[in-house]
Amino acid sequence: MRAIVGVDGVVASRRDLRMVPVAAAAWGAGLVGVLAPDLAGWLAVAGGLVCAASAIRMAVRGPTVALSIVGVGAAFAAAVAAQVWLAEPSRSEARAWTSDGDAFVTATIDVETKVRRVGENLWFDGDATTLRVGHATADVALPVTVAVPVDALAERAALDLGAVVEIRGSARAADAGDRAVLVVFADAVRAVAEPHGVLAVAAALRDGFAGDVVAGLPEPGAGLLPGLAVGDTRAIPPELDADMKASSLTHLTAVSGANCAIVVGLAFGLAALLRLPRPLRFVLAGAVLAGFVVLVTPEPSVVRAASMAGIAMLSLLAGRAGAGVPALAAAVVILLLVDPWLATSYGFALSAAATAALLLLAGPLARGLERVMPRLLALAIAVPLSAQLACGPIILLLAPAVPLYGVVANLVAAPAAPAATVVGLLACVLQGLPVVAQGLAAVAWAPAAWIAQTAHVFAALPGAAVPWWGGLGGFVALAIVDAATVVVILRPAHVRTAVRRAAAAVLAIAVGAGAGAGALGGVAGPLTTPAGWSIALCDVEQGDAIVLRSSDAVALVDTGPEPEALRACLARLGVDRIEMLVLTHFDLDHVGGVEAVAGRTGTLLHGPVGDDGSEWIAQARAQDVVEASAGMTGRLAEAEWRVLWPRPASRAFPEGNDASVVIEFAGAGVPRTLLLGDLGASAQSVLLATGAVSADYDVVKVAHHGSADQDGELYRLAAPDLALVGVGADNDYGHPTDVVLAELAAIGAAVARTDLDGLVLAGQDARGLWVWREKGG
Repeated sequence: MRAIVGVDGVVASRRDLRMVPVAAAAWGAGLVGVLAPDLAGWLAVAGGLVCAASAIRMAVRGPTVALSIVGVGAAFAAAVAAQVWLAEPSRSEARAWTSDGDAFVTATIDVETKVRRVGENLWFDGDATTLRVGHATADVALPVTVAVPVDALAERAALDLGAVVEIRGSARAADAGDRAVLVVFADAVRAVAEPHGVLAVAAALRDGFAGDVVAGLPEPGAGLLPGLAVGDTRAIPPELDADMKASSLTHLTAVSGANCAIVVGLAFGLAALLRLPRPLRFVLAGAVLAGFVVLVTPEPSVVRAASMAGIAMLSLLAGRAGAGVPALAAAVVILLLVDPWLATSYGFALSAAATAALLLLAGPLARGLERVMPRLLALAIAVPLSAQLACGPIILLLAPAVPLYGVVANLVAAPAAPAATVVGLLACVLQGLPVVAQGLAAVAWAPAAWIAQTAHVFAALPGAAVPWWGGLGGFVALAIVDAATVVVILRPAHVRTAVRRAAAAVLAIAVGAGAGAGALGGVAGPLTTPAGWSIALCDVEQGDAIVLRSSDAVALVDTGPEPEALRACLARLGVDRIEMLVLTHFDLDHVGGVEAVAGRTGTLLHGPVGDDGSEWIAQARAQDVVEASAGMTGRLAEAEWRVLWPRPASRAFPEGNDASVVIEFAGAGVPRTLLLGDLGASAQSVLLATGAVSADYDVVKVAHHGSADQDGELYRLAAPDLALVGVGADNDYGHPTDVVLAELAAIGAAVARTDLDGLVLAGQDARGLWVWREKGG
């Protein structure tokens, strides 16, 4: 096993690296076991046999380092696989309850994570302790993921970590590899017990800080500050959240290793100023980190980040980064023994990769960069660069794009992050002294606003995310490019000249390809799509964004969940000006990308305005704003449009899905098109009864991303040739459902869906309706 060598010496010795294959064996066993549970038992037995064989051979011929590593690695792999094997019977039984589709369940659940809002639902993870399916009730210990409508619980605090709730709703089996066995979409929730003890105190501090201490401070810094200080992201505006993602700054609000590292570093520095003995410095740093974890909620992801950050920081403070490698490997093994399903967790992989990069790569990169820049600047760049190089291929599996400005954005935001975190944390803890707390919050607001503005500026730059192909091929390709980048920067003497030249060539090709991809997202974009289209279904993941074009006039119906995806789609289509923007309703997956068209929209047509609808309307900065209602008509160049729903001043359906704007376009080369928003079956039935929907449409946008809540009679009347479904790949909702797909097949409709087809274009010529699919032609 070779040592890792930097530009000027050994970074990690062979002894440092001995635990790495042990951790890899445990991780591999966990990965295979949770993805293929039927193999877990055999894997445990095989690991035990290998361990025994290694022990016997060492007893006969004497111990060796290699055999010790094999034996220990096999033992831990067997232990991890055995955990999965022992848990599988109860998990299989729970999955069997949903084998015929969704099952209606009532469950008592211990909440184990913070509650996060996605669209109109609150999501959290927990352990179900009792479960009732039909007339059968059982005491269980099953991990579940729960979605609860925002308005289902009057007191949000009752859903905090440590609470016990009773829920009722439909459950389906979670995806293979998920820690959760079931995903429950609850329609009713009741608090059985609120958080108590230290968890209740921490929840009160977080709520008070987000709701009272920062109240009155200007946005967007005010909404961002609780996220930077204590990981409370509830008040972050959706458009800022999208900008943080696009500029690779979300780790600052996710209670990642960076936040934990800041806290550990501050505590260690304070102990040094007090001239405490070195052992006491580590004790104090550990105690402060533990208190921080409790304050921001000791959910699994936070504990994981704290473990990784503690290892990295304490290793660096101890004087040699490589010494942290055995501790990192040991932490990986221990965490996998506690929870083998971490093996499939992207968060776990990112935490481990970022920590390893800080330990092994940041120092050599800094020394390599010192050849061309001052030392302090080289170090400042090396830290985010090493993290991006290590984490980039993993992130690619989640989103097939490479953030172009991530390193620079982190470099610009870096000086502000510690100040916002530390001062904001003090403001949260010192709420008992209101004047002091508010004063500290005002001081912390400035760096928070700096970070928010940084995110906005870099997200708005052209080509903020360079498209990259996804899957294993994309992972391997980006890993090769990242390795080439390291070789070019380090120029290690022990690497052959031919290899260094090959690395430079790979990097040059990648830069050229990235520049080309950026051009395709700009002026060259329209050259990659067929001319003559009049309908475009943008691939914006789980959401809707439909572009209609008549002559040079463009209408956009909904904007998807994030600005960047919509911005890329419009650039590729060559769309700059939006004559007509329709916001069917104000769920995030339909309005979250509105910033992408802000200030370049003529008329905004919108559905009923709820609690936050006015904010989304204001963000669009349209010239004219009109609330839509059935009977409205108008023109898009030579094409005609007509609003079919909602009915004027109707109280039958509240704002939201069932009050979505339903609009029809037709004429002048635009196929006869019906866009159904997110209407459910009951609203569809009423719409059908009004007689507004006529027969024989060319194109129908399927309601609510293909959920099962549909009125088949409406689709049979519309009888479309083409059905459009805006849906994210591997979404948690099971959209589009088999029921809907079967209904569309029965009426002879071709289905185009963004998860499989990417961007979809449709048009009409002398031969009739034609369809182009980005991933299928």
